Amino acid sequence: MPTTIYLVRHGSVVGAETRRFIGHLDVPLSPRGEREAAALARRLASVKLAAAYSSDLSRARRTAEILTGPHRLEAVAVPALREFAMGRWEGLTAAEIRALDPAAFDAWMADVGRFQFPGGESLGDVAARVWPALEAIEARHAGGAVLVVAHGGPNRIVLCRALGCRSSAFSPWARTTRPCR
Repeated sequence: MPTTIYLVRHGSVVGAETRRFIGHLDVPLSPRGEREAAALARRLASVKLAAAYSSDLSRARRTAEILTGPHRLEAVAVPALREFAMGRWEGLTAAEIRALDPAAFDAWMADVGRFQFPGGESLGDVAARVWPALEAIEARHAGGAVLVVAHGGPNRIVLCRALGCRSSAFSPWARTTRPCR
């Protein structure tokens, strides 16, 4: 029997309207994010979860806490499920990054899949930590239903790999979605 993984991105965060690169910055859920998580908790209340896991960043942990409330489960924090480390770009807007380092910004836009954030990670770095973590979770709960709360970047990597897409197919920054192969 296959394992069912409910892959969830954390709710909206405080300051989301500024559209800053958050990465490993530990920002809390906003009131909107709390409401989003509560709405999803109601939808998942009838699912029989065997376990729950989340990134160790507070926005993912809090989302998981809300989602697991009806199940009387406690999510296990897994640092490997963290968002991209965006290095020197964390806390900055795209306009600020473009002004500070236009060449790096253009390189990022030209090839998200191969770009390494200055002082941070590349897509390959994130995939190398996220996929093994997910495989370990799946192996621990074979045949069960598991909640995994992470971030946009890691979740896109998991979805691309599961669907057989190139890793950059669902880039949050791409102007168009590239097809799966």
